[in-house]
Amino acid sequence: MESIKIMYFRNNNIDWIYCLNSTQSYPIHTHANHVTIGYIMDGMVSVICDGEERLYHAGEFYYILPDTPHAVEPVNAVAYTMISVCIPADKMPVEADNEISYVKKLKQMILEAPENGFSIEDMAERIGISPYHMIRQFKAACGLTPHQFLIQCRVRKAQRLLEDGKSVTEVAYATGFCDQSHFDRCFCKIVRLTPSVYKQSVH
Repeated sequence: MESIKIMYFRNNNIDWIYCLNSTQSYPIHTHANHVTIGYIMDGMVSVICDGEERLYHAGEFYYILPDTPHAVEPVNAVAYTMISVCIPADKMPVEADNEISYVKKLKQMILEAPENGFSIEDMAERIGISPYHMIRQFKAACGLTPHQFLIQCRVRKAQRLLEDGKSVTEVAYATGFCDQSHFDRCFCKIVRLTPSVYKQSVH
């Protein structure tokens, strides 16, 4: 079995992700209510943030505000070593606040119970606007569509439950996925590890 090259730690609600000699890429995603700081220890990574690409070399930092869509990729498939820290925005000196009230309401509703089966129509009806307008405004404020954000929040909750020692099957259903294979696909797409390997990496 290939050794784990990505390790996760959590301390005082701060997440630490350590990538050791990794060529793993992370597709477009956001960190809700968290500021992300990355430090490149070896090699080089490409960070695509709000559609703009920038290369970061060993010894350099990058800084990403909450709800900012971004991706991280290796350069020319060369391995890198990096540590990322996700800090709750309320622990930072300044908190970004570019969201209008109904987007905040919807975002909080998803964060509190991502396992609920909200449809786009349900979401729009709860805040009293059209589905099209809701999707457009939500993505402008949060960087993802409501559905993408919902899946991401389910995966984040799944990470916490796996860290608490729950089984993969139990977590899949507790976080609202229809079956374990769907859970595995969504989890791996965001975390870049399968749920079982992630559980192993944090224990």
